[in-house]
Amino acid sequence: MDKQKFKAMLIFLIPQLVKEIVDRENISETEATRALYESELYAALEEEETKLWHLSPKALYELYAEERATGKITYPEEA
Repeated sequence: MDKQKFKAMLIFLIPQLVKEIVDRENISETEATRALYESELYAALEEEETKLWHLSPKALYELYAEERATGKITYPEEA
């Protein structure tokens, strides 16, 4: 995937993931966005080769929640 298409995919995916965090954790969009951007998950999501961008917002939330709870992420085999 070229860089422009990848960036477009993230622009579409990140707001959906932020909404998932807001809905599940009952926090503001600003808090959810800040927490996501500070996470290891977001850093990995920015790397096209991790293939995390193809996961659903719900699946990405589960990885995010795992990182918040344990400090690490168990990446799925398909990623």
